[in-house]
Amino acid sequence: MTEGAMLAPHTTPTLSPARVTTVLRILVLSTFVVLLNETIMVNAIPRLMREFEVTAAAAGWLSTAFMLTMAVVIPVTGWFLQRVTTRTAFGLAMALFLAGTTLAAAAPAFPVLLAARVIQAGGTAVMMPLLMTTLMTLVPPQDRGRVMGNITLVISVAPALGPAASGVLLQLGSWRLLFLAVLPIAGAMAVLGRRKLVDIGEPQAGPIDWLSVPLAAVGFGALVYGLSGLGAENSAQALLPPPAVTLAGAVLVGLFVWRQLALQRSSTPLLDLRALTFRHFSVALALMCLSFMALMGAFILLPIYLQEVCGLSSLQTGLLLIPGGLTMGLLGPQVGKLYDKLGAPRLVVPGAAVTALCLALFAFTGEETSPWLVLALHVALSAGMAFVFTPVFTSGLSVLPPHLYPHGSAILGSLQQVAAAAGTALVISVMSGHAATAAADGADATGALATGIRWGFGIGAVIGAVAVLVALLVRTPPVPPQQAEVEPQAEDGTATSKAAHTPT
Repeated sequence: MTEGAMLAPHTTPTLSPARVTTVLRILVLSTFVVLLNETIMVNAIPRLMREFEVTAAAAGWLSTAFMLTMAVVIPVTGWFLQRVTTRTAFGLAMALFLAGTTLAAAAPAFPVLLAARVIQAGGTAVMMPLLMTTLMTLVPPQDRGRVMGNITLVISVAPALGPAASGVLLQLGSWRLLFLAVLPIAGAMAVLGRRKLVDIGEPQAGPIDWLSVPLAAVGFGALVYGLSGLGAENSAQALLPPPAVTLAGAVLVGLFVWRQLALQRSSTPLLDLRALTFRHFSVALALMCLSFMALMGAFILLPIYLQEVCGLSSLQTGLLLIPGGLTMGLLGPQVGKLYDKLGAPRLVVPGAAVTALCLALFAFTGEETSPWLVLALHVALSAGMAFVFTPVFTSGLSVLPPHLYPHGSAILGSLQQVAAAAGTALVISVMSGHAATAAADGADATGALATGIRWGFGIGAVIGAVAVLVALLVRTPPVPPQQAEVEPQAEDGTATSKAAHTPT
């Protein structure tokens, strides 16, 4: 086999900087739309309970099903993105999202709405790995921090705006506006993307291991579902006990990992775990998981604290939390520029330290704490996270060879879902346990809940402290040979590579 044949599946078109910017903007804006939808249902739960006459637990499945679908689909995206063109992957993701959004807007019954959310999540699960893989392929190493910083802005702001946007739309009319408002924007991005996107690399045909698919789907799905239910009320009376589901999911994920390791020796794995053999990627992955556990725990506790202890409305809570999301997003580009100049270690260590400190200070809040102090702590917490996430994502993926970009993105996305579920389960379990103890000791309902929430934040601070220790292991990653062989720019400003000269 010739050198050109070996590199063909990973060849990259020589695009002008302006065209690269256009491609990334389309993918970033499309990702913004689908991520906004992930949290836009938060404030609609009470209204949906009344309209469809369902319980709070049933209505909560609108969010749980979305997260479960993400956990099921993302592990398969590493295989999928290597075997279809960029335009095909984008078209499928947006088609699923548009179909789910349209169905949700017209849903006549709760089961239909739930199915629509699953379809939406299927499109969302493809979009994030597609964005990361395209970025790592098109952007040279020296510019990745800046570009990833801009992407962090969008990814951070979208979930933060979801609750506030839903609060405003629900004031204007029906819950269906949540989907009708998103539909034309998503449709416009789909049309623009089909016109402007180019195919990055060439599809690599190969068989799929059909045993790996159910192992991944059921394993990751059960693990996330089980972890999510561990801290829920009445979990012991659930039809499927969360501890048993969690254990079964862990066993199936273990079998999935064993299957992938076996396939790596003789065939093509569904998810190539050789990405984990790169130390910088593994350390970045561990730091990302710990940080995400702490962050999701805080995001779960803060609305409960603000509404149930401080007495704020859901809209007031959403508006109070927006500055933190905007802070993380607006700092993203600046952190990205600093990453290009200073590298990851000088950013992630202070960022992780600030995060752990803020979580520790949250553990001292109570019934008399001013919401303005909570706002200030949340902004500081978000700033600390900004100094962690952008360098972690960029440096972690940068050490991988191009053919592992899709698999690295899929591993990050899959474990991110698991970490989110684990962090949520842990802090809710701790909060519920200590709240019950305080109530038994004579505290009133509000005081008992405040005590439980303080303990929940304390656990988050412990996770944050462990993240600081892992951050100390982060080093400036070496540039892989495939990326180092980049020639100077051509006279027209188009970057060329010795490894790929495929024209657009």
